Amino acid sequence: MQRSKISISRYACLPGAFRKLGLAAGLALLAATSVAQPKYPSQPVTLVVGFPPGGSNDIVARLIAPKFSQALGVPVIVENKAGANATIGTEYTVRAKPDGYTITLGSASPLAISPHTYKKLPYDPLTDLRAITTVAQTPELIALNPSVPAQTLAELVKLSKSRDITLASAGAGGLPHLAIELLKLESGGRIVHVPYKGASPATADAVGGHVDGIIVDVPALYAQVAAGKLRPIAVTHDKRSSVLPDVPTSVEAGLPKVLAFNWFAVMAPAKTPDNIVDTLYAALVKAANDPGVVEQLAKLGIEPFTQASPAVSAEFMKSETARWGKVAKAANVQTN
Repeated sequence: MQRSKISISRYACLPGAFRKLGLAAGLALLAATSVAQPKYPSQPVTLVVGFPPGGSNDIVARLIAPKFSQALGVPVIVENKAGANATIGTEYTVRAKPDGYTITLGSASPLAISPHTYKKLPYDPLTDLRAITTVAQTPELIALNPSVPAQTLAELVKLSKSRDITLASAGAGGLPHLAIELLKLESGGRIVHVPYKGASPATADAVGGHVDGIIVDVPALYAQVAAGKLRPIAVTHDKRSSVLPDVPTSVEAGLPKVLAFNWFAVMAPAKTPDNIVDTLYAALVKAANDPGVVEQLAKLGIEPFTQASPAVSAEFMKSETARWGKVAKAANVQTN
């Protein structure tokens, strides 16, 4: 717009006919430019997932993608760029063009915890990404090998005052790890974190009795719990899980600060314009709350979890980042 004003001022010193001709040409150029910019979205949107296929992030992304695509009116392509606790996929999105065509579905570990546990994270989620909205959530589940003499979380805490309790996680520096550290801090028990490379080997050793128990997302343990191979004693939330309604919460067990739930949030590059973010927000909220999507998520122990606006989403991100930062500092957790 500024360039057009300069052109018009130059023509002001010319005779009337030439001035009118120049003004007409300038207006025509502006009109052509506006026509050349298609309305967003006009091409497929890539939804980057920083974890391999089959994990919670991937499942959530693929369940909402069809309705998200329908709401946007263009294809939504889920692309896995796994590695380094989603650092690779997140950095890819950070460096993408801020045009709304490359966004990422992240979660609590890479977005709110990694900034405190990784010394050399190549980006800051709060400044290098723009929050659109959270779309879903699931609590962490504390489950024990049946041989452990504790039927409740209160009994486990009591037992941990007399001997070490080994709890497995899917890896160092992630949400389950921090949940274990939070439980240790709040209970004062002798709780020992045992990291594994993924939820599958961690679950296998919990079932096999090589560790006392495990803390991980509800979906990762549901099959083993349903088969009676692990005993669920609490979900780390203030609300019970829809798929495990008989399992009490950590709040009910007398540990109200032991809150650890995995939320899934869609983020865009930091400089993505407001109008594009608003379009994505509306489509995501519609997709996440679609009855069919809600039903499919519920079968896995995952619930829709959307925010009132992108601005509220950003505030949620800040509060979660600060909360987990305190836990990481108190437990002295560093992964690199």
